[in-house]
Amino acid sequence: MQMKNLLKKALLFSVTAFSLGAKAQQNASIVTGKIFSNQQPLESVMVNLLNAKDSSKVKTALTDKTGTYSIQLTTKGKYLLLANMVGFEKSYLGPFDWNGSNQEKLPNWQLIPLAKGLAEVTVSSKKPLIEQKADRTIVNVDASPTNGGANAMEILEKSPGISVDKDGNISLKGKEGVVVYMDGRPTYLSGPDLVNLLKNTQGAQLDQIEIMTNPPARYDAAGNAGVINIKTKKSKIVGFNGSVTAGYGQGVYSRNNQNIQLNYRNNKFNVFGNIGRNERIGFQNIAIDRRFIDGGSKQIVSFFEQITDRSTYNHSYNGKIGLDFYATSKTTLGLVYNGFNNKGNGNSIGDINIFNSQHNLINKTIAYNGNVDSWKNSSINFNLRHVLDSTGRELTFDADYLTYDGNTNLFLNNAYQNSIGQTVAKTDSLFGKLPQIINIYTAKIDYVHPLKNKAKFEAGLKTSFVTTDANAIYDTLFNGVMMRDYNRSNHFVYKENINAAYINYSRPLSTKLNMQLGLRAEQTIAKGDQRTTNVQFNRNYIQVFPTAYLQYAANEKNSFVLNYGKRIRRPDYQSLNPFVEFLDRYTYEQGNPYLKPQFAHNIELSHTYKSFLTTTLNFTKTTDMIQQVIMQDDAKNETFIKQENIATQQQIGLSINAFNQYTKWWSGNIYLNVANNKLTGPINNEMVSISATTFMANISQQFKLSKGYSAELSGFYRSEGLEGVFRIKPFGIVNIGLSKQVMKNKGTIRISVRDIFWSQKIKGESKYGTVDANFRQFNDNRIANISFTYRFSKGKAAAGPRKRGGADDEQSRVGVDSGK
Repeated sequence: MQMKNLLKKALLFSVTAFSLGAKAQQNASIVTGKIFSNQQPLESVMVNLLNAKDSSKVKTALTDKTGTYSIQLTTKGKYLLLANMVGFEKSYLGPFDWNGSNQEKLPNWQLIPLAKGLAEVTVSSKKPLIEQKADRTIVNVDASPTNGGANAMEILEKSPGISVDKDGNISLKGKEGVVVYMDGRPTYLSGPDLVNLLKNTQGAQLDQIEIMTNPPARYDAAGNAGVINIKTKKSKIVGFNGSVTAGYGQGVYSRNNQNIQLNYRNNKFNVFGNIGRNERIGFQNIAIDRRFIDGGSKQIVSFFEQITDRSTYNHSYNGKIGLDFYATSKTTLGLVYNGFNNKGNGNSIGDINIFNSQHNLINKTIAYNGNVDSWKNSSINFNLRHVLDSTGRELTFDADYLTYDGNTNLFLNNAYQNSIGQTVAKTDSLFGKLPQIINIYTAKIDYVHPLKNKAKFEAGLKTSFVTTDANAIYDTLFNGVMMRDYNRSNHFVYKENINAAYINYSRPLSTKLNMQLGLRAEQTIAKGDQRTTNVQFNRNYIQVFPTAYLQYAANEKNSFVLNYGKRIRRPDYQSLNPFVEFLDRYTYEQGNPYLKPQFAHNIELSHTYKSFLTTTLNFTKTTDMIQQVIMQDDAKNETFIKQENIATQQQIGLSINAFNQYTKWWSGNIYLNVANNKLTGPINNEMVSISATTFMANISQQFKLSKGYSAELSGFYRSEGLEGVFRIKPFGIVNIGLSKQVMKNKGTIRISVRDIFWSQKIKGESKYGTVDANFRQFNDNRIANISFTYRFSKGKAAAGPRKRGGADDEQSRVGVDSGK
């Protein structure tokens, strides 16, 4: 009932704003005219009404199919018109005086096409690798030669402020809980599934990465550390165009990928699509040492030493097809379908040695683990954008449907030996089948209303429905007979509905000071049903998430931004699933249906100098923090990992980002961050306090050489730091790359080596209470890549279409075992 009242108030507020805007326009008059080229009317030309005194923009309009534009005026004065359309020269009309007459009809306007060499798309003008905006950091993927042949995960890993832990979880400025979007739409994935998607997404498909630490109220409140939006390449060419990319990589094992991207656009519609294939072989080497400690005497009871070698194979296809239909100059309709299909398998062999308190070998286990996985997902998005009038009032609508279908067939076999290698017990075998289906439905509507004096009001509503159905069927081979293992088998169904409403208001307070205030309310209704044991739980809560921004431009060289936001991190769908997933006989992971959401308050103060140097001071306090916790059974020598709401975390950090064009041929970006994390709270019924100060550096230097060559030297380093209850040792990475433009700039060859010194080997420890564990993990990270891209086009550049959907938080929480 509370949420219904809130939605009604938001709608009433929006309707009131509509009516006020309409009333203000009753006294307006119209300036109108037509635009032609070679005697043919031009549609979708952007016409800007400028103040003749200072060329400041007053209003904007688009021409219709007859070439006609109409702009409403309410203030007398002298004005100037600017017509702008890619493929044509900019053109000015005026100035003219408007004295308040009912209608001002201007003469016909002729635009001149650009010369052929200027209208064609080339790659001679290169964007900087890093762009720093007021509310986000932008990474231009193609600006880095070392991104050739890389996948999305590897590109993210070398982006400013982003780090990836041993399990593939993404952190931003040392804070976990990042929500990952693609083209403005959430992936709805987390954990192993997000890793699988990113590793199977080719860098050749990516255009930009947007990093937002404190997104405004328009975005879902999900994402403790912020939002990362991965933007794929979108053609801006009128006519037919596309590209073909092929890449090969070699580490210890090989990988290869291919991608085709096609686009056809005219003044009425835009059809686009791509299909990609990715094949990769990888491995992991994991070493774990544990000491089992008696809770009373605090003496070591036994030692546990394990080394596991794991090999993996993945073969995936992904594709996209979409249509943008420009119904009128003010209305655009869009439809986009995305599909992903991955098949893979993995095999691991582990040697496990168990010692007594004097470190004498008691027995050993040889553990074999095999899995065969299939995972496919598809999504469809319908979107509508309607410009209500020339003042900039805009209405957008999105509807999304997503489905994930995954299945893992698992086999575990354990052979037991004594200290001299003699068999002491029968081999036990466990077979598992773990299917899971997730369906997601979302719809949202957003309204933008520019007001007087450059103020702006925004409002919106969103609703989402999620159903996840997960099954775990285990069978045990006992005395040659296959029997159902009811202690491990389970069936879990989870349903969730989130309703949200938001308002946002921004305006300049003076010529130097701007403000923005936002408020978002979200209601969560959830039900979990563990059908095997007939255990259920229900959740129903409403939370309000304020945001505030204050921007001050002191002078041309210095500007400041102060912002605040409250964020939420809901448990991943897989984390709520109480199933048991096995690494081996002694190590497993289990979900927790009683997890609560965690909340974070973020405050940032940033200073930008000459648009190239940005310094940011941030503070974050997180309550009910969701983290992996290690639990042990001393009698059975078993260790299992479970997520819990364990503690409160405080982080204070300082970051510096600097981009500099040293010479005409040398540019570079340096990102530095130092942060102190302190975690305090009860873990395993014992009060724990853990803290660490971490330094991180991310450096990238680009060199533009002669004859179409360019090169890059990049790398990152992270000192010792905390990842929840794990203390991770320092590690780093160095990359080099070279690219060459060929075939009259239609082709690009990229050669790179990632992690030259194979230094990204993760080591860490977890010590609290009776837990004392050390681990070491390294993967097939040192990869030499070569890729070739060929671009073809027949047409002229045009404004890019809107391909953004409305699904936000839900996709970042899907968890289906990918068997990576």
